[in-house]
Amino acid sequence: MAEQNPKFISIEGISRRYPKREGGVTTIFEDLWLQVARGEFVCIIGHSGCGKTSVLNILSGLEAPTDGAVIVDGQAIEGPSLDRAVIFQGHALLPWKSVMGNVAYAVSSRWRRAGKAEVEERARRFIDLVGLKGSEMKKPAELSGGMRQRVGIARALSIEPKILLMDEPFSALDALTRGTLQDEVRRICTRTGQTVVMITHDVDEAIYLADKIVLMTNGPEAQIAEVVENPLPKDRARDSVHRAADYYPLRNHLVDFLVSRSRTFRDDKPAGYDPRHPPVVRIGTGAPAADIAPAPALAAGAP
Repeated sequence: MAEQNPKFISIEGISRRYPKREGGVTTIFEDLWLQVARGEFVCIIGHSGCGKTSVLNILSGLEAPTDGAVIVDGQAIEGPSLDRAVIFQGHALLPWKSVMGNVAYAVSSRWRRAGKAEVEERARRFIDLVGLKGSEMKKPAELSGGMRQRVGIARALSIEPKILLMDEPFSALDALTRGTLQDEVRRICTRTGQTVVMITHDVDEAIYLADKIVLMTNGPEAQIAEVVENPLPKDRARDSVHRAADYYPLRNHLVDFLVSRSRTFRDDKPAGYDPRHPPVVRIGTGAPAADIAPAPALAAGAP
């Protein structure tokens, strides 16, 4: 993994406002500050309406912030770039192209002077990486939902982006397929040292994947309440992660925020709160996992 730069991504005082039909403006979020180091996997969690997708769109260059700026590797974002790849909720594949054609299209966009053999070799490498070897010539209509999303992941990774942006990419999949793809993404990102910013409504998904979990208050006028460092081992595995000593304290903390503190934070900020330096929370009890009562299952946005 490359040496970490704590300001590899620097979100600096961004806001997003939209005009109201009847006049005035709606402030979705304001004065957001966040830093992401190179190689970190960051999940953003918050209820619907807090502006998570707008933050991701600003990072991708698809939207411009109303105020503030985002700096990536020393350069201000001024529009879309192949240095930033996006995986959407839907696979967004070209239906008339094969698996190879979809991934090769992305590769050829990145390396315009590459010959056909080089493009296909690069594409094949990433198709193999997501476990689709043997399906290169299949069209999207011949693939399951999970396989289509694998193609989307392969296509995004094939351009070797500096940042991978993920907008709830597994939310439409069944639980078993979702778990399998989470495992694949975690394996690939650990292996490649990929920097990732991901939106999710799923607390357990964030705990399993993320190095840091960013908690956003309810919108409108949402803010970053805190940044929670994931205390679980980097080499955590799905079948044993719930046995880690800090698993339930971490999960309880996240659920408590989503159930109650996300609604009251704006009007009852902790003493000394500064949006330029959101509190960094470190969870750790040292107690055996069996001694910690689990919180109920919850996805952000649930009633």
